[in-house]
Order: sequence, then structure tokens, then C-alpha cells
Amino acid sequence: MIQHDYGFGDIVEMKKEHPCRKSKHWKIIRMGADIRIKCLGCGTSVLFPRVEFEKKLKKVVEKAIVEEN
Repeated sequence: MIQHDYGFGDIVEMKKEHPCRKSKHWKIIRMGADIRIKCLGCGTSVLFPRVEFEKKLKKVVEKAIVEEN
């Protein structure tokens, strides 16, 4: 099984394109037992159980910038 390294704020690419056809990329906006992602093309958000999200995830496109205080 492939282990993906993803986190809050990361931009990810899913195996299937969103029906809006404006973007293949999604931003992770909620992490927990469920993961909510937002389409960067139209702004629609979708909630997945973590197991289902990991099956549909293709790759992490861009890691979020972490600021430390």
C-alpha cells in the first residue's frame, strides 16, 4: 500500500477530475476521521472518510507552508 504524506492546507490531485472541469487540484480544508477537500476550480467542498480519501488520492501537488512562532 502506498503511504501518502499529506496534511492540512496541502494541494492534492485526485484520481478523477471534478465534474466542473476547471481544475484537477483540491485543497485540504479539514483533517480528522473525515477529510474535507475544496475544488480549486469552482470552490465546491466534498467530505470523505479518511480511508476513501486515501484510495482516491493520486498525489500531493504542493505542501502547505508551516509557520512556527
